[in-house]
Amino acid sequence: MRNCLLRACHDDPMSGSHFSVDRTYHKIRSQFWWPRMKVTIQQYIKACRLCAQYNISRHKKFGHLNPISPPDGPFALIGIDYCGPLKRTPRENQYVLVITDYFTRHVTALALPNCTATTTAQALFNDFFCKYGIPSVILSDQGSHFKNELMKNIQKLIGYNHIYSSAYHPQTNGVVERFNSTFIPQISKLQDTQNNNWDEYLQAVVFAYNSGAHKTTKFSPYELLYGRSPQLPIHTRSTQFIFNKPNDYFLQLQKALRIYHQTSRDNIIRQQRVTKKWYDRGRLNLQLKIGDNVLTRIYGLRGKLDPKFSAIPKIIVDVQHPTYIVEDEDTHVRSQIHINDLRSILSE
Repeated sequence: MRNCLLRACHDDPMSGSHFSVDRTYHKIRSQFWWPRMKVTIQQYIKACRLCAQYNISRHKKFGHLNPISPPDGPFALIGIDYCGPLKRTPRENQYVLVITDYFTRHVTALALPNCTATTTAQALFNDFFCKYGIPSVILSDQGSHFKNELMKNIQKLIGYNHIYSSAYHPQTNGVVERFNSTFIPQISKLQDTQNNNWDEYLQAVVFAYNSGAHKTTKFSPYELLYGRSPQLPIHTRSTQFIFNKPNDYFLQLQKALRIYHQTSRDNIIRQQRVTKKWYDRGRLNLQLKIGDNVLTRIYGLRGKLDPKFSAIPKIIVDVQHPTYIVEDEDTHVRSQIHINDLRSILSE
């Protein structure tokens, strides 16, 4: 009888229309009562598939911030991402491959004609590996230009670890995303809109970024990489260099880099703590478990009346909070999804 009453007061278009727990509770309590009535209503609505698909969340997105610990030194951990497509230039460039070092925040940006797997692999090998060495870890999204057989073979051949962020969660690779949002306005201001030559200014903008003090490390990426500030057009030139011993400069450079790197690492950790404190404030840290049924968020072009979450539930098969591995019970296809893009439901 309770289920019939709940269906009438929640599911029926005239007397319920799938409104919230409070509205349903106040509608029922004026006429009926039973022990733990509100809990029963909450469980019924939580199991309602239509509410799970269409309801808009009014709270902050779930999940506390989990900063990536700074690596031990330069080019141990790098993030890579594509920006584009941009307007095609006379040089046939349309994409920018952005490579950012998580320790120094040094940026390498490469203008490329396309973002295919072959172009990506060639650019990484020729313009990064052969200049700065092989990183221990590469972090990227799950785009087909990064997640493919060619990149897997290069990974095995050269010997680095490639990890991937959750789909539709660019915050995982936030250091790269931050630069993407920075350099686009800069080259937009400098380019000749008629000739569309943004790629001619790209390296100048990247150098200006690398030679400026970073807000988090308090050093410029150039300083953390080379142990000194770069010579700029505004600087006067020294006419001579005097060293008491041939290796004086090398010893001085070692000492300076040791101090720079330790101070920079301390600054990164301090800034991460401050950011985490503000991000986590008032935010729920919902954690799911293996076996839970969930709906996954739908991305792409949708009409205003389309569902926000999938109609078919999936089951959690592995927990790596705040990311989860979910499996479609019919197709057995697995995917890695962030907690923000999952909605827990009660099994019927």
